Amino acid sequence: MDNSPIFTNDTIVFGLLMLALGLVFLTESIKTGFWAKFYKIVPGLFMAYMLPAFLTTSGLIAPEWTTVSETGVEIEHKSNLYYVASRYLLPAALVLMTLSIDLKAVFNLGWKALVMFFTGTIGIVIGGPIAILLIAMVSPETVGGAGADAVWRGLSTLAGSWIGGGANQTAMLEIYGYNQKLYGGMVFVDIVVANIWMAIILLGIGKRKRINTWLKADTSSIESLKEKVTTFSEKVKRNPSLTDLMIIVAIAFGTVSIAHLCAGFLAPFFKGVVANIQSETTKNIFTFLGSTFFWMISIATIIAILLSFTKARNYEGAGASKFGSVFIYILVATIGMKMDLTLIFDNLGLIAIGVVWMTIHALLLILVAKLIKAPYFFLAVGSQANVGGAASAPIVASAFHPSLATVGVLLAVFGYAVGTIAAIGCTILMQLAAGG
Repeated sequence: MDNSPIFTNDTIVFGLLMLALGLVFLTESIKTGFWAKFYKIVPGLFMAYMLPAFLTTSGLIAPEWTTVSETGVEIEHKSNLYYVASRYLLPAALVLMTLSIDLKAVFNLGWKALVMFFTGTIGIVIGGPIAILLIAMVSPETVGGAGADAVWRGLSTLAGSWIGGGANQTAMLEIYGYNQKLYGGMVFVDIVVANIWMAIILLGIGKRKRINTWLKADTSSIESLKEKVTTFSEKVKRNPSLTDLMIIVAIAFGTVSIAHLCAGFLAPFFKGVVANIQSETTKNIFTFLGSTFFWMISIATIIAILLSFTKARNYEGAGASKFGSVFIYILVATIGMKMDLTLIFDNLGLIAIGVVWMTIHALLLILVAKLIKAPYFFLAVGSQANVGGAASAPIVASAFHPSLATVGVLLAVFGYAVGTIAAIGCTILMQLAAGG
C-alpha cells in the first residue's frame, strides 16, 4: 500500500514547518482585531503544535509512509526531522535556557513540584487497571486476548512510556513479551493520546491565571524565580555582536557534542553492567541506564548547570535563551507533525482505553493540586515529566518562562528513574483487572 505524502523530502518539509511557525508568530504579533482575540484564547505554542498536525492530516507531509517498489515490495520510509530536533536541538535549547538559571531559586520551588510529579506517576499506575475495568463493561473484547496477544501486555508498554520514556517502553515490551506485530497499534495509541493531552495542557497555559485562582495556588516561588532571571537578563542585556552569536552557538553545540560523546560511552557501559545483574526485577528497574537519550539529556543539563556558575551565564544578555526558544519551537513543530488526526478513528477501542487512562491521571492531578494549592505550572510539568518525558516536559515548562525549562528536565529524569518499576506495578494491576 502506497501512502506517500505529497512532500517526502525533509528539506521541503522543514521549510513548510518553518513557514507554519513564522505564520504563528506573525499573527500572534498583531495586537488588534481577530488575531488579538484568537491568541487570548489559544496560546501560540498550541498553534505551533497543531498547524504541523493539520499538514500531516491533510496528506501534505508525514512522519512515516510506505511505498511499493516495481517488484511489489513494500518499503518503509520516515522523516528524520524529529530525530534531529530531539537529539541536536533539544539539548542545545536546554543548555541555552539553563545558562542563566538560579539553582537556589529552582530548589526554592519546594516540595509541591515533587508531589505533583509523583501524583502524575500514581495517576498512570492506577489509571491503566481502572481503564481496563471500565472499558471491559462496555467492550470486553477490546481488553481481551490471550498469551502474547493479551491486550494488558501491550498496555504495559504504554505504562512504561507514560511514566518514563522510550527506554522504559522498550523494557516493558521485552519483559512482558507482547506480540511485536501488534506493537505498532500501542505505539499509535501512545502518540495519539499523549499528544491530545499535551495539546490540552498547552491550551491550559493560556488560562493559567484563571486556573491558579481556582486552585487558590501560591505562585510566589515561581514568580520569584522568573523575576530573578528577568532582572539578571536586563542587567546584562546588550546588542549582540557576531562574536556573541558565534560563542552562543559554540557553547550550545559544543555541549551537545560532549553530551553525545559521553552518552556514546556511558549507555553501552551501563547496558553491559545492567545485563550482568542476576535479579530480573533489579535488571528491569535499571534498564533506563542503557538509554543514550537519557545520558545525552542528563549530561547536557549538568554541563549547562555548571556553566551557569561561570561568566558564560552573561550570554543570556546577548539572547541565549531566545535561541533556545527557537530550537524548542522547531521541536514542537516536529512533534506536532507526528499527529494524523484521521487515524484516531482507526482504532477506537484502544484509543478509548488510552483516553480513560489519561483522564484518571488528569483528574488525580487536579484533585491533588486543589488540595495542596499547587500552581498550574507544577500540574502541567509534573504530568509532562511523566507522559512526555525529557522531550516535552521542557517545552511545557519553558512556555511559562524560558528559565523554567530546567525544572521540566530535572523532573523528567526522575521519570526515567522510576519509570520501569512503576510500570511493572501498573502492569501487575492491569493483568489482574483483565483477568489474565
